[in-house]
Amino acid sequence: MSSNGDLRAGAGHALRRFGHALIGHDASPELLCELTNQLERLTSELEEGVDRTRDPSSFGDTWVAPIADGEPLKSYDDRPVSGRSSPWGLDLDVHRRGNEVHASVTLREAHEGAPGRSHGGIVAALFDDVFGFVLGVEHQPAFTGELSLRYQAATPLHRPLSCWARTYRREGRKLFMTGELIDVTVEGQPVLVRATATMIAIDADKLFVSTAELPAPPDEDVALDV
Repeated sequence: MSSNGDLRAGAGHALRRFGHALIGHDASPELLCELTNQLERLTSELEEGVDRTRDPSSFGDTWVAPIADGEPLKSYDDRPVSGRSSPWGLDLDVHRRGNEVHASVTLREAHEGAPGRSHGGIVAALFDDVFGFVLGVEHQPAFTGELSLRYQAATPLHRPLSCWARTYRREGRKLFMTGELIDVTVEGQPVLVRATATMIAIDADKLFVSTAELPAPPDEDVALDV
């Protein structure tokens, strides 16, 4: 029998597939009404269950377990962009390549912004998540302080893309990262998007403290300067 985690992952995958089908295909009024009624019923059943809370230990192994070159990288199941149970996930295939992280992704119907192109916010979320995997390679808990993207070309749907990221410098608590999104199906593999990020290192035990329990920042620059 499948574990509850595997069953939740199956539900997450089905929801992602459903989202792409809803956006990418016409449907009769009758089918749409049936879908709405069934989804409302199932959602009501879910909402009657006991509230789930995030297990803080789900972060723990990321910072201590060794990650061999070429090894696939995993995260917690509910991680919005890459978690296998996330309804919003991008179905990433992530590996370590030396001191870099490489993620393979194919964006689909529910990710569309301008016709035939990915929404820029989806690409930003992709980079933020891949930069997060770099922290696992660095064995360093951190939060995003700054994220900057330069969109150099349209990001296509339904084509295999590769997103890589790495740390190129560290100053105190600041980790400076860079990355690119590449179209691997086109001759020359053009760069579609370039991104940089500043991640702010924290002690691992602070991950387990509720945001409400943390002290107020002393000034507006605290995210980058403390």
